[in-house]
Amino acid sequence: MTVTVTLPERNSATASARPVAFAEKPSLIGLDREAMGQALREKGVPEKQIKMRVSQIWNWLYVRGVSDFDHMTNVAKDMRELLKQHFTIARPEIVEEQVSNDGTRKWLLRFPPRGAGRPVEVESVYIPEEGRGTLCISSQVGCTLTCSFCHTGTQKLVRNLTAEEILAQLLLARDRLGDFPDRDTSVGAMVPSSDRKVTNIVMMGMGEPLYNFEEVKKALLIASDGDGLSLSKRRITLSTSGVVPEIYRTGEEIGVMLAISLHAVRDDLRDILVPINKKYPLAELIEACRNYPGLSNARRITFEYVMLKDINDSLEDAKRLVQLLKGVPAKINLIPFNPWPGTNYQCSDWAQIEKFADFINAAGFASPIRTPRGRDILAACGQLKSESERMRKTERLAFEAMMIAGHGEDDD
Repeated sequence: MTVTVTLPERNSATASARPVAFAEKPSLIGLDREAMGQALREKGVPEKQIKMRVSQIWNWLYVRGVSDFDHMTNVAKDMRELLKQHFTIARPEIVEEQVSNDGTRKWLLRFPPRGAGRPVEVESVYIPEEGRGTLCISSQVGCTLTCSFCHTGTQKLVRNLTAEEILAQLLLARDRLGDFPDRDTSVGAMVPSSDRKVTNIVMMGMGEPLYNFEEVKKALLIASDGDGLSLSKRRITLSTSGVVPEIYRTGEEIGVMLAISLHAVRDDLRDILVPINKKYPLAELIEACRNYPGLSNARRITFEYVMLKDINDSLEDAKRLVQLLKGVPAKINLIPFNPWPGTNYQCSDWAQIEKFADFINAAGFASPIRTPRGRDILAACGQLKSESERMRKTERLAFEAMMIAGHGEDDD
């Protein structure tokens, strides 16, 4: 059974559970230490205090997880007032929160306007598994890649997310899961705080992260900072459809695990399924993977391969896949296709998926079949936000029709 969570109204007791959306003030979230120090300096914080204040704020933001300056109890009151006057550390608004019958949780989050823009919405998904919990994070609002099998790809790109907005997805998930220390679970956290719930993050949500490289880099370096959120870089995976020039930079400058949305072993087919292939064909993509910094059997690249019936699931495709990745330390995730309204693709038969996996395994590659998660709340791979947008548009049109009808009655 799918559950849509009704969130508590905001008051002083629930401030940590559901803070309001960002204000017009700049946020301290997403700034590295140097940038945070400069921001404080520009607002009159004495130079001799900068290092100490940055250390205090960093700890409160990323270790304690506070979203209100008043909760920074070891910061002097006048300093807290200065911070409140000039900055924000609030979370985005939760528009909707859904819990799948398999435990997957999806949040539709609203961020305020940037400059002359409008508020935007993105989705994040939390997938609990035995011994781990993975948070799928978005990097853009919409997407430019138009992968033909991807529901999210049907949306136009609105804008890139900032490092603040990328990190906010992780902070909010930890709020809701009771994942920060010393938090009162009676004020809205969904599970009690014990061991860490979010153990892994994947940049596999809305958008192509390597088309937003600088902001993604800032966010992931903060997420992996040992004095803050402290996620191991081996537990952070960045998934790309194949932006070849930025792949090497990802390994060299961020140092996280790499995943490639492959989905085809022939250029003619991949040109259709993943159109960026026309710009960066398979030969260039695989060469970039071979040269990924730190690549080894202990740090393999994950190749994602969605299983499409009679499209890319033959044993001949499996043979070509093995040949394509020969010599590359790799794991191949086989993803049963998640049908969505309007798609012309079908999921491969389960027996065919197993034959495909058996062949790859026999060739020496790990090829787990990904268990579909969150299908009942459209939280599965490639399904983020589109259905939510469609439903909200339907509701808006119905409301507008009701208002028009109402005005007509008044005119009579």
